[in-house]
Amino acid sequence: MKQFAAPLIALALVATPLAAQDADEDGFSLMEEGVQMFLRGLMSEMEPALQDLEGMAQEIQPFLNDFAAEMGPALKDLVGKVEDWSVYHPPEMLPNGDIILRKKTEQEMAEENEEIEL
Repeated sequence: MKQFAAPLIALALVATPLAAQDADEDGFSLMEEGVQMFLRGLMSEMEPALQDLEGMAQEIQPFLNDFAAEMGPALKDLVGKVEDWSVYHPPEMLPNGDIILRKKTEQEMAEENEEIEL
């Protein structure tokens, strides 16, 4: 939740003018007060969703740790074997559950390069 508070505070600082002509006795202009009210409302609306997200993250953390422990070495080995991921199509899952990586043909690579150079 703290990760979301920093961008909101930064937005409040950027959105508020440094010198306001219609400042009241507290030194805040109507625009500054409006932005502050908006950001407070936004934060209060987001708080329940962020708490739910935090709770969900805590629930799945053990599963992610197990996945990293089991699959980490295999993924590290795979990443070490593949020099350039751009020469492969996105992974495909076959009906039997196998996942394959198809390498692009020379023609597909040439067509891709032509599209990029437009």
